Amino acid sequence: MSTQLRAITLTHVRYQTGDHIGHFLAWISLIPVFISLGGFVSHFIFRRELQGIFFAFGLLIAQFISDSIKLFVQQARPDTCIMLEMCDSHGWPSSHSNYMFFFATYFTLLTYARYDMILKRQMSFACFVVWPLAVLTMWSRVYLGYHTVGQVCAGASLGMFLGLVWFWVVNAKIKKRFLAIEESSIGRWFYIKDTSHIPNLLEFEYENARAARRHPSYKRSE
Repeated sequence: MSTQLRAITLTHVRYQTGDHIGHFLAWISLIPVFISLGGFVSHFIFRRELQGIFFAFGLLIAQFISDSIKLFVQQARPDTCIMLEMCDSHGWPSSHSNYMFFFATYFTLLTYARYDMILKRQMSFACFVVWPLAVLTMWSRVYLGYHTVGQVCAGASLGMFLGLVWFWVVNAKIKKRFLAIEESSIGRWFYIKDTSHIPNLLEFEYENARAARRHPSYKRSE
């Protein structure tokens, strides 16, 4: 029986002591974790939108494909992996880059297609945040010594490609079944819904929340 120990690397990011840029990029490198736990988990708990659910499902598929390619190619990480204790895993393609560029691609397409989940101006501004974060995450993996330039570029290319393909699959094929999912027993049990047909969702929810407050049947008993 082997006594070799392994660490859970979900938030196990190392940087050189005193390196302020490395410290900043170490936090940047954790953005996929924040998006997954803080973003999509919160989205399912409070929103349960089918677009968001399939967005998250696509990220899981992309991660599975990236990990499968790593096992097949088995390209080693750079020599700095010895200091980072990351030599027991493969480096091509970078899963962080794959994740962030999938997210940025799908998010951008979702913004400019026709889904006014937030006002267009606000969504356009958000896109100018998402892409720089994707690039910073890619750079952080090289700067911190976890990947080579080629490995992060491969991850980014894979993420953009999978993001494009998955967006087409969801909105050209699966979206036709959104109503059936919404009306299914599971959909009704978990309050899963599709609001992509509503032009301005913020205004719709705001007006309906105000109307419900004035309606006696919606008032809570104190």
